[in-house]
Amino acid sequence: MLALAAIPSVMLTSCSDNDEPDTTTPPTEEAGNGKFVVATTVEGSNSNGYVLLTGNSIDEGQLTTVGNGLVNDGATQWIFYKDYLYALAYNQGEAGGTRRYTLGADGEMVADKTKFRISRFSSYGTYNDYILTMSTGDGPADQADSHGYVPMTLLVTYLDVVNGTATNNNTSTGAYSMENFLGNGEYVTLSGAEQSGSHLYCGAIPMGLSQYGAAYDNGKWIREGYEHLLTTESGGQGGGSYKAGTISGTQYPDECWVAIYDNADLTNPALAKTEKISTPCGRFRSQYYQTVWAADNGDIYVFSPSYAKTMTDPLQQTKLPAGVCRIPAGKTEFDDYYCNLEAQTPGGNRTFMRCWAAGGDNFILVMYDRPITQKGFAATELAIFNASSKKLTYVTGLPENVSSIGKTVYNQNGKVYIPINVENEYPAIYAIDTKTAVATRGVTIEATEINGFGYMTPAK
Repeated sequence: MLALAAIPSVMLTSCSDNDEPDTTTPPTEEAGNGKFVVATTVEGSNSNGYVLLTGNSIDEGQLTTVGNGLVNDGATQWIFYKDYLYALAYNQGEAGGTRRYTLGADGEMVADKTKFRISRFSSYGTYNDYILTMSTGDGPADQADSHGYVPMTLLVTYLDVVNGTATNNNTSTGAYSMENFLGNGEYVTLSGAEQSGSHLYCGAIPMGLSQYGAAYDNGKWIREGYEHLLTTESGGQGGGSYKAGTISGTQYPDECWVAIYDNADLTNPALAKTEKISTPCGRFRSQYYQTVWAADNGDIYVFSPSYAKTMTDPLQQTKLPAGVCRIPAGKTEFDDYYCNLEAQTPGGNRTFMRCWAAGGDNFILVMYDRPITQKGFAATELAIFNASSKKLTYVTGLPENVSSIGKTVYNQNGKVYIPINVENEYPAIYAIDTKTAVATRGVTIEATEINGFGYMTPAK
């Protein structure tokens, strides 16, 4: 635990205290009183504190939490979108809470008084004026089959960032059933929501057979030879819990599917499929990390870390290496683009946990330090992938004592910025040149951890 000394800040503006518990515009001289906003955790002797700090630069200086910042309740994920900041909370598989923040005209952060209860979420994304949180859960009781099994259903909360409201999708009609979503009887969940033009691209993640799917037509969807995968009792905890009479995990690990919607309703999608890569998402416990991203020209690049290699049963383990494919802008099918990412890693057998767009047709990936089939792997390295050259380049210039990589990135002037948390030192935001993959230390944050950051201007 770090001892938090009062160190003067440089080129920074603090916020006032408050007892209440990916912008797209780069900063310019004309940006007025826009600020960078950093969400932090500060470890105390008895509990943690959470503080939002503001500053004028992320390339240099130091920002202190001592006597500064807007105290808040913390969040699982901080989302910066259209000059609003949302704190999403994930609560052990139950509904989560969130609050909206804005930057005042005086350069200080302001918390809305309203706190929303949102549906349990395992992924999220944005579309027009909405932040969407998504998960797949039990459908309405009146849709149960003769066994009393309900269909797995998409649960969406729409956070209207402009109006500051939250609404949930209407699941009563059956339009959001995720059963037999891909035509093989399995149900899916969605990972991420990436807008390109008017289309919304979501990774469709096959989850296996629910009780509803496994029992359908006397077990029609259970593949021959896979019968032993059917559970005989309930078990697991939290997001890894399962019910008796289900198959946990897909029976088709060597496929990749993307659901493409025309709007934010998330119904009647076109489905794009490729067998060059596996499931399009990263995974950590109950969270599904978005790996479907748009380049600046609108082309959609679909990354797969081949996480299914970690499945226990060989029938559910993918044989495909981590890789990337493409859906051209405005299209609903994959083209012939393909790159084997895994072959470019040390030993030719490593993969990544998550990724983001990094400007142009560059992407930044959080890499594992060893194969995910080995014990003790950690996601503490970074790499830049250039889609045109199909080249994966590991980032140099990072500290040796990295404890974790941040959850948000910011792109500006050929650089991608990302928080780096380290052991026994203060964390910092690093700037990575996407051409050279060289990292340079930027602003240091006097806190235990950086949870997220972005650039905000006062909301109109």
